[in-house]
Amino acid sequence: MAVLNSKVLIVDDEAALRRFLVDTLHHQGYAVEEAGTAEGALHLVASLNPDLVLLDLGLPDLDGKEVVRRIRESHSMPILILSARDQESEKVAALEAGADDYLTKPFGSAELVARIKVALRHRARERGPITRQSFGDLVWLPEVQQVLHRGSPLHLTPMEYRLFEFLASSPGRVLTYGTILHEVWGHSSLEQAQNVRVTVAALRRKIHDGEDGARYIGTEVGTGYRFLAP
Repeated sequence: MAVLNSKVLIVDDEAALRRFLVDTLHHQGYAVEEAGTAEGALHLVASLNPDLVLLDLGLPDLDGKEVVRRIRESHSMPILILSARDQESEKVAALEAGADDYLTKPFGSAELVARIKVALRHRARERGPITRQSFGDLVWLPEVQQVLHRGSPLHLTPMEYRLFEFLASSPGRVLTYGTILHEVWGHSSLEQAQNVRVTVAALRRKIHDGEDGARYIGTEVGTGYRFLAP
């Protein structure tokens, strides 16, 4: 069930879909508000400060990516994109604008609810200090900048550790190549995306995370990576 009193704002111009989403989320225990326009969404974000926003990109008065940018000017709640636009470029642009995740229509209610729960868990972690995190056989000790595998410390290079730290700080969130390059390498030139792939491959070997059926670091093809928390 939902975290007590979690507020979700649904922004979509399709009334039938909004009704479906409202019913689905009410059944899961969420408090739900809805808007059919960007203007209405921005007003509700400012007045209600929801815990999470479900946002369609194809709004009648403003593109959803611009709505994401405006929300990010003053709010940090998770934003999950729900859109029929399945082009890779649209997904990357929305994530780079500040969205946390992207779900392509049509989608199943079970997957949607799972994505919402992951985003809210991540949000809850951000609000408190991280002293120790366990992910399956891995234990992350950020206060001493160390990662353990089944109790034994892993010998990570400084870049591998910075990459692990950035990915593990946002479990479940899609992180684009551009975002990773900017936050870990200090620049966002996509010409250097191969550096990310090479370092991810090396990190996967050290944390016993095979390329096929990756347990900890999932690949979002053409977009980036998602840290998985077993």
